[in-house]
Formats: sequence, structure tokens, C-alpha cells
Amino acid sequence: MQVILLERVSKLGAMGDVVRVKEGYARNFLLPQGKALRASDANIAAFEAQKAALVAKNDESKADAQKVADKLNGETFVIIRSASDAGALYGSVSPRDAADAANEAGHSVDRKQIVLGAPIKELGLHKVQVVLHPEVEAEITLNVARSNEEAELQASGKSIQDLAAEEDAAAEFEIAELFDDIGSASREDEELVNEAPETTAGSGE
Repeated sequence: MQVILLERVSKLGAMGDVVRVKEGYARNFLLPQGKALRASDANIAAFEAQKAALVAKNDESKADAQKVADKLNGETFVIIRSASDAGALYGSVSPRDAADAANEAGHSVDRKQIVLGAPIKELGLHKVQVVLHPEVEAEITLNVARSNEEAELQASGKSIQDLAAEEDAAAEFEIAELFDDIGSASREDEELVNEAPETTAGSGE
């Protein structure tokens, strides 16, 4: 099916382009969302008549989106989730979760604007694209952690594996110190025994 685009569509074309697409893609996405019209002579003529108004409307919405992008781009949002010691989430982080985190921080983001190749299923820092307009995008970071303290450590550059290694090293150090304390106590007991005065049997003369 041939359609005329009413706005820029990623990997397809710019406003005013006449392109050929699969019928299902046109009927299920482009046409119902007002991103395109069937490329009939009447629709092409109607587009040309409205082109100036459409361009002006697009420029206005693009400018508004750019203002949001300027504030949003580079921001980091913490999302607290339960996870295993290996860092695997009990569940996942969805576009809605990302949008909610951004909105709670004072931004205006719709979940449909969040682009995730796949749901986030591990702790850590995850770069996420936000499409605010067909021609405007921003990049945010989701800091997915089990606690705010862990999120701060991850933000400083430590991974969940680094944190686990540090905890193991600390535990081993504590065990080693415990054995050192036990060894010292044993040596002190031996010294006390050795220093105790000997008593001779029948020395009551």
C-alpha cells in the first residue's frame, strides 16, 4: 500500500513523502495514529493544500518537545526492585516504570515515548531512549537497584558484581580477624599456664 506521511516516521521517511508499506502496518499503525494517509490523488492534493499548516504545527510541537528533551536528556532515575544476589530481578522494569520514575521527578513523559528493546531484568545502570517527537529524542539512565544505598554505589561506578566481591572480601576479613583473636587468646592462656608457680607435693613442712 502507498501512503503519504503526515510527519517524519523513523526508518520510513519525512513529512510529505509518498512511500510503500505493508498493508497491515498502514492499517494498524500509520493510519489510525494519524501519521499517514492513503496516497490517493485526493489525499495528496489535500495534503499539499494543508502542507503549510502541517509544517507550522509540526515545528511548534517539535520546539515544545525540544524544551522537554533539554531538561530530560542525561537525567538518571532510581528504580528500586527486589533481585537475587546475582543481580537478576524478580520481575522486570517496563516502559511504564521508566515513565513513572521520570514523572515523579517532575518531568512529563508518556510510557509510549519510552523505547526499550526488551524489558530490563537485571540490576545496574541502563541507558534508555525517550522519543518525545518524531524528530526529537532524549537519553536517560535507569539506576535499577535493591536499595537507595545500592543505587548510590552503582552511580559511583560499582557493579553488582563489584559490590558482591567487596562483601565477600569483608566477610573473609572478619573471619580471619576472628581466628587471629582466637589464636591470640589461646597463646595468652598458654603463657598464663607457663607463668603459674609450680607447687611441690608435701611441701607443707
